Amino acid sequence: METPEFLIADNSEFPDKIFILHTEFPRFLLDVETEEVEWFDAIEEEEGVDLETEIADLIGKAFDFFDREMEGYE
Repeated sequence: METPEFLIADNSEFPDKIFILHTEFPRFLLDVETEEVEWFDAIEEEEGVDLETEIADLIGKAFDFFDREMEGYE
């Protein structure tokens, strides 16, 4: 089954929360309001890779996805 890279998620236990789920490695759940991230995969430093920049880029892509999705509701 092919899955999208990002999904918007909600839960009735947290009715005022919206989350973005990243389905590829490294998998994470991002709280849109607080910007807290829950990582599901262990992330290790690799030679020649700036981990901080890679994470910031990935979270930026998640927020870009969210903004595009919300434009569809307006």
